[in-house]
Amino acid sequence: MKILKTLVIRIFASLGLFIDKSTDKKDVISLIKRLRPFSTGKDLIRIGGDLDGGYLIPDDLEDIDACFSPGVGPTSWFEKHCLEYGMKVFMADNSVDGPAIKNNEFNFVKKFIGHTNNENFMTLDYWVDSNIKSKDSDLLLQMDIEGYEFLAIASISDELLKRFRIIIIEFHDLDKLWHKTFFHLAEETFGKLLQNHICTHIHPNNYLRIDKRNGVEIPIVAEFTFIRNDRVIEKIPQAVFPHPLDFDNSANDAPISLPKQWYS
Repeated sequence: MKILKTLVIRIFASLGLFIDKSTDKKDVISLIKRLRPFSTGKDLIRIGGDLDGGYLIPDDLEDIDACFSPGVGPTSWFEKHCLEYGMKVFMADNSVDGPAIKNNEFNFVKKFIGHTNNENFMTLDYWVDSNIKSKDSDLLLQMDIEGYEFLAIASISDELLKRFRIIIIEFHDLDKLWHKTFFHLAEETFGKLLQNHICTHIHPNNYLRIDKRNGVEIPIVAEFTFIRNDRVIEKIPQAVFPHPLDFDNSANDAPISLPKQWYS
């Protein structure tokens, strides 16, 4: 049987397919419950445009020193609005030559964000330390880096993570939570975020569908908003999705809503 198992694994590998252990359903559901969005006593406002690139965040932006925004898309309205709130704005992406909107106040570097520093990548700690002299000012993180978000967050220092008052991250490949190896990475990443922050909003990206498996519905790509615990006035489970300020990321694809399992 051992020889047969090895042969099957090699055949699948030759086809570009790999076998992984499946995550227990109870573990997937447990993680989903930990990510339940809560109202925190601060109204959600929309920053950015009405389609992709706009996000719902708590109305708690006063005195945030800087916005760090890795992953530069076809629109930069979110970052422009952060400038209007008095923040310095730092952007990074090695796949483009600059922001979608030309603005001399944008600080752009042509590098990806990851878990190491080299010619093409840099860590969040290195990026922040290179640009912000203060070690205790509040920051905002808005990240859409096509799957690298898991390693970027898993490798961030606890000290820097605590400085982000508000965190918005688009998480990708969430249907892979059923793969045990990926689940361990996702569980570590979300667990690290939830040490000092609380989830206050989730918005599925309708470019991709909802994965339905084992009686569990998971948005393949979704935008998560977190706020630091010391900014929370009250903690009440969010019960209405989509939020009135939510917009579909794509006007050309079918609308999708956050499955009830994620908030009820």
